[in-house]
Amino acid sequence: MSLRIGVISDTHGLLRPEVEHYLAGVSHIIHAGDIGTPDILERLRRIAPVTAIRGNLDVGDWARHYPETETLRLGGRGFYLLHDLKTLEIDPAAHDIDAVISGHSHRVQIKTINGILFLNPGSAGPRRFHLPITLATLDLDETGALQPMIHHLDR
Repeated sequence: MSLRIGVISDTHGLLRPEVEHYLAGVSHIIHAGDIGTPDILERLRRIAPVTAIRGNLDVGDWARHYPETETLRLGGRGFYLLHDLKTLEIDPAAHDIDAVISGHSHRVQIKTINGILFLNPGSAGPRRFHLPITLATLDLDETGALQPMIHHLDR
């Protein structure tokens, strides 16, 4: 049995209708910061349980309830969430982390370094410059492999 995780970032207060389509059926949603408004998370929770972190633009009373980093386990795999990858201060391998999830740059990144997946789903919120509008799903298959897929919301 496989597990599908939705990965989204940089919504900046905008949850596009296409998000619900691409996240339908996921077991869990990770939001990597710059949420924008608390109603974004309320709407995502109608799809699946959500783990969210605060981004640099998430301010106000509501945002204080979300940490700047988070570690969680899903499907027996370790995930480390932070908004800006440049602020990574831990050695993921030393903390049994299989994937580092980030946002901030609005640029998609899928890279594996020393067996650790580094995933930035890009931005699902308002368009910035000429960058695509994206989110990711991450499948954990029967072998335990993590298979990321980027979904373009603006096509």
